[in-house]
Amino acid sequence: MASSLYVTADHPAQPVPSGLSVTDLLLLCMSLIWGLNFIVVKFATGILPPLAFNSTRILIALAVLWTIIGVRGTPLPPRRHVIALVALGMLGNGLYQILWVEGMARTRASDAALLVAAAPAFIEIIGWLRGHERIGGRGMLGIALSIAGIGLVVSGGRGASRHDATLLGNALILASALCWSVYSVYLKPYTVHVDGLTISAVTMTGGISAMLVVAAPSLMKTDWSTISTVGWGAIAYSSIMALVIAYLFWYRGIRVLGPTRAAMYSNLQPLFAIAAAWAFLSETPRAPQLAGGACIVGGLLLTRLPGRDAVVAVE
Repeated sequence: MASSLYVTADHPAQPVPSGLSVTDLLLLCMSLIWGLNFIVVKFATGILPPLAFNSTRILIALAVLWTIIGVRGTPLPPRRHVIALVALGMLGNGLYQILWVEGMARTRASDAALLVAAAPAFIEIIGWLRGHERIGGRGMLGIALSIAGIGLVVSGGRGASRHDATLLGNALILASALCWSVYSVYLKPYTVHVDGLTISAVTMTGGISAMLVVAAPSLMKTDWSTISTVGWGAIAYSSIMALVIAYLFWYRGIRVLGPTRAAMYSNLQPLFAIAAAWAFLSETPRAPQLAGGACIVGGLLLTRLPGRDAVVAVE
């Protein structure tokens, strides 16, 4: 599928490569990393305050990213691009991360992964509202099916126990997915002009500036001397693997394949997350969760299978 956003006239959108490519393989690796990260974060937020954990992993990722940029001597983009990326980062790496980690602390890892898989449906709707996507009958049906699946997963948390899924946790995860979708769509033009490493560093800088306003009290109250080696290992994985390596794969996917097509690979996250949650967290899949997951994935397939009635880019 062609890019769902226009770029400036002197940088026309590049055609999306047909067939599988290196970018597809990297996006597959990204999905595996992010799928396992749901389990890592669920574990870590059980031993650390959610905001303290999330701020720490972002600060570590930022240190790594800016160090690499400094060693490589990568020049910063024009000031107007930096300002725009910082603002986008406040949404996609600030508000998104706050909602996501607070939701993770209140729901099952597998439920969270299923709800995040709804992001492509949000991206398609945003693209349609902006006039960059045309949604046919089958595409509409697919989006409706995905939304129905979201309802099943969210409602499955109603009345759950403290250690199970909660309606609030699921709602926070869903809100974070919406933030991520808006961020991904509006980020696309900048991937044409700015390399992925710089995008990661600048947007994450905007994100941490917003997050620290909320997380500062939690950071100061945390007793860091009590964190075990396993706890620091969780922080390391969730920062280096999930926020540095996987993000670079994601930004390449947006640039090469476009936000909607790249987002399709994020739909594999629930498969990895549910399997790992079942194995390591004893989160047995439930009927509403399975039914909702089937609706989300089925709806996404309807929107992405070739055909004039699916979701296509407006050239």
